[in-house]
Amino acid sequence: MMYCIGLLILALGIILNTKTGLGVSPIISIPYSISKIWNINLGNATMCIYILCVAGQAVLRGKKFHLFDLLQIPMSIIFSRIINIFNDMIVINCNNLIINLLLLAAAIMLTGIGAYITVKMKIVPNAADGLTQALSERIKKGLGLAKNITDISCVIITIIIGLVCAGKIVGIGLGTLAAVIGVGRAIALTNMLFEKKMIVLVE
Repeated sequence: MMYCIGLLILALGIILNTKTGLGVSPIISIPYSISKIWNINLGNATMCIYILCVAGQAVLRGKKFHLFDLLQIPMSIIFSRIINIFNDMIVINCNNLIINLLLLAAAIMLTGIGAYITVKMKIVPNAADGLTQALSERIKKGLGLAKNITDISCVIITIIIGLVCAGKIVGIGLGTLAAVIGVGRAIALTNMLFEKKMIVLVE
């Protein structure tokens, strides 16, 4: 139940981030730019990118990649459907910078909380988080550095896709930078406040 709640909160945070108009979070920036440039459903684009994340894990882990890790694919399909639901439900047309910044702060906090819950439940990781973890194991560095590498790579790929295919940068902005910095802090804050309760719940 907590895992499902975490997925809902994570999807809500991601969609709120896209609705502010200030730039989307790094990991969703690639499917977001694809959906905008070629008018493709955001959930479907996200699902395809997440499946590529699972393939990336298989390459990085090699023989250490297990069949259990493939469960991230059906999880990605479910997650992409949730994203579609929230994307259709939430309509925000606001040109007030202060309100949009408040929405961005809420989006970052929700994304951090959702990511924290899904990881702590130790069931099936989000495909993007799984890729970050696989990269961390491969380069033998901390998750923080691996997360930075993943985020920066996503931003660079998004910029290239936008410039080559649309002649402009799509989806990258203040909200992207805020998400790079803020989501990690939101996860740390959530961990500080609820770590003991989560440990008890998991056990």
